[in-house]
Amino acid sequence: MLFTPLTNEAKQILDSMPNIVDRLFPVPARFRASIPHAVADLSQLLTAARGSRQDSYLSDKVNLSAYLRYFFPWNLYRLGRLLPNLPFRLHSGDAIVDLGSGPLTFPIGLWISRPDLREKALEFRCVDRSGSALEAGRQILAALGNSTWKIKTIRDSLNAAIRGEKAALVSGLDVFNESYEHLPYNESLVPTAQKIARLLTSRATEKASFFIMEPGVPHSGEFISCLRNELIEQQFAPVSPCTHSEKCPFREQKWCHFAFGTKDAPASLHTLSVAARIPKNRATLSFLFAGGEPGSDRDARVLSDAFPVHNGQYGRYTCSRYGAVLITGKQQHIEQQESGSVVQLFRSPSHSDPKSNAFLSPEPEWR
Repeated sequence: MLFTPLTNEAKQILDSMPNIVDRLFPVPARFRASIPHAVADLSQLLTAARGSRQDSYLSDKVNLSAYLRYFFPWNLYRLGRLLPNLPFRLHSGDAIVDLGSGPLTFPIGLWISRPDLREKALEFRCVDRSGSALEAGRQILAALGNSTWKIKTIRDSLNAAIRGEKAALVSGLDVFNESYEHLPYNESLVPTAQKIARLLTSRATEKASFFIMEPGVPHSGEFISCLRNELIEQQFAPVSPCTHSEKCPFREQKWCHFAFGTKDAPASLHTLSVAARIPKNRATLSFLFAGGEPGSDRDARVLSDAFPVHNGQYGRYTCSRYGAVLITGKQQHIEQQESGSVVQLFRSPSHSDPKSNAFLSPEPEWR
């Protein structure tokens, strides 16, 4: 499964995050009632009003406070569900370059969800335009007990010169959408993906891995697909969520994204979400982990929710080396598989669904 439930330790840490943020970055009592409004305003700035957003918006104290209390923990929650299942190849002495790091969201998410990496002597080079956000992340990571990871913060643009050996891992979370969100939906994102692929690989060793996470919206899904192709051209095979290195079957009409329920997210975070009038019953994302060995030729990744098809059966769309495949079967079997699950096809599909043009496959082997 791609998105596993939070571990008990990860849940405890996320539950304690509001107290950590309040202790390190207290809000005067007279302003606490305005936090939901600040969260709503920042949400508006990041979505509908993004055209007026300044590059260093997290340098504003009110914006940073709202970000640390809402967007930051939601991102940690998404990472907590995903990162335990990604095949990171990190060893003591390795360097990680994190582009658009903000309050060190990726390093902190990795610390929370991957205890197997905490004792490794890793060096993180975190780049962001906001020095305030970088420093906030440094303080939060220290409060969690980090003593082995070396954190270097670089207040600069994504193109900043980064000294030191090239990185074993290059990451970027919710940052590259700033490069394409202003473009019309009918404009190709290939040039943008080519530019960002060059940026990523310029920071990386020949055997590096890349982890990119973007919002779960169509524009981001198209960008991830284009970036995937560019990294393949540079000999970095996709590993997850892709199970293959063939042409992306979700490039044109659909987009690759995932959604999962948030019942196990911290109760205080749900409370703030409701108060800000942006409740979040489901978390969504588009992502790519590249650099490594892809899965079996018969593996297919579940992408869609379950839906009725015919003769009382249900179906889900999956991605495989054959392209998009519509798997069908008994309702109870189809519905119990969450978005992101891997199934193994019994045989190569040969017939297409007349409605979606996806290949058809009988009920596969659930894994």
